Amino acid sequence: MSTYMARPADVTHKWYVIDAAGKPLGRVATAAATLLRGKHKPIYTPHIDTGDYVIIVNAEKVVLTGRKLDQKIYFRHSGYEGGLKRTVYRQLMAKKPDFAVEKAIRGMLPHNRLGRAMFKKLKVYRGSEHPHAAQQPDQWEVIG
Repeated sequence: MSTYMARPADVTHKWYVIDAAGKPLGRVATAAATLLRGKHKPIYTPHIDTGDYVIIVNAEKVVLTGRKLDQKIYFRHSGYEGGLKRTVYRQLMAKKPDFAVEKAIRGMLPHNRLGRAMFKKLKVYRGSEHPHAAQQPDQWEVIG
């Protein structure tokens, strides 16, 4: 018996909603990355995008445990000498909480063109409203 390998034509993509209110950032990110990669499905194939669409609501209410708000730092570089910019996560969560959630999830996906295709299926919203009601998304509960 040979190992089953999914083909792109065999895959159906569902929609899931994750409510991030009061949940730790890492728990939300791992749940979303698992859904985006398709590891929750029995047809999971590493080199095929078998994942589903993920909608994350209440990104502004996600929590960081311990002293991560003051100790965790987001770095970016302009490309020029001395162009390193640092932002403490307390400021990042106050200004762009949806970006902080996206960054955590992007780091858990493959770092190649397959990962970029998976990341396009992620939708993050600050509040509790989202414009994807027509897709009839299912609720996905995050433990934590």
